[in-house]
Amino acid sequence: MEPLTSAYPLKHSMLKTRVFVVFLSMVLCTTILCLLQLKFFKPKIKDFYSFEVKDSRGRIISLEKYRGKATLVVNVASYCQYTDKNYIALQELHRKFGPSHFTVLAFPCNQFGQSEPRSSQEIESFAKRNYGVTFPVFHKIKILGSEADPAFKFLIDSSRKEPRWNFWKYLVSPEGKVVKFWRPEEPIESITPEVTSLIRQIIMKKREDL
Repeated sequence: MEPLTSAYPLKHSMLKTRVFVVFLSMVLCTTILCLLQLKFFKPKIKDFYSFEVKDSRGRIISLEKYRGKATLVVNVASYCQYTDKNYIALQELHRKFGPSHFTVLAFPCNQFGQSEPRSSQEIESFAKRNYGVTFPVFHKIKILGSEADPAFKFLIDSSRKEPRWNFWKYLVSPEGKVVKFWRPEEPIESITPEVTSLIRQIIMKKREDL
């Protein structure tokens, strides 16, 4: 009878070992799957040019078309104390540096003093007719609050500076990163050196790639 008594602990020990091996295998498989997911299913890091927006007619436009350029993004308005001065200066910047290596992108917004009540197409016509604007004027958006446009929210989150009025300006690099921002009252001359520097980098890179 002795052998029967001693066999039970042995079987029990083997069962525990098997359970442990199965558990260890499951943990190992789960870890490998997690590592594979991190490697192959990593969420794509967003940059400004990875977003889509609407043009003045409501058509979807990919900002990818501006990748490789220095871009000055501005929230514009038609009835503001800064309207005349800024539209004239922005068009001059665009004429001087664009369109090959630089562009201004205008996003109308009515959240500051309700100074942009017009429709998107009316805003575009107003800018072209009064200031000879040749840079893109997009669909009217919201840039503050829960309904904020994702592309503009990216600029705010990246710079950690939220517009407090119309004509805040964000300079975006050719890679889609925010380089600098300016308040509406700051002179346009303060933007020129930064744009010039970015354009110089773009040209040098193109030469190196040849």
